[in-house]
Amino acid sequence: MTVSTILIIVLILILIGAVPAWPHSRSWGYGPSGIAGIVLVVLLILVLMGRI
Repeated sequence: MTVSTILIIVLILILIGAVPAWPHSRSWGYGPSGIAGIVLVVLLILVLMGRI
C-alpha cells in the first residue's frame, strides 16, 4: 500500500467519526466533518494530479 492510500483510508475513517450522531457531539454541528471533508477533497485532487 502506498502512503496516499493509507492517508485516504484514515481520512475516510475520520470523516465517518466526525458525523454528529452522538449526544455529546450534536452541539458541534457539521464543523468537524466539514473540515475533514475539505481535507479529503484536497488529498483526492492531489492524488489524481499525481502529486502524492
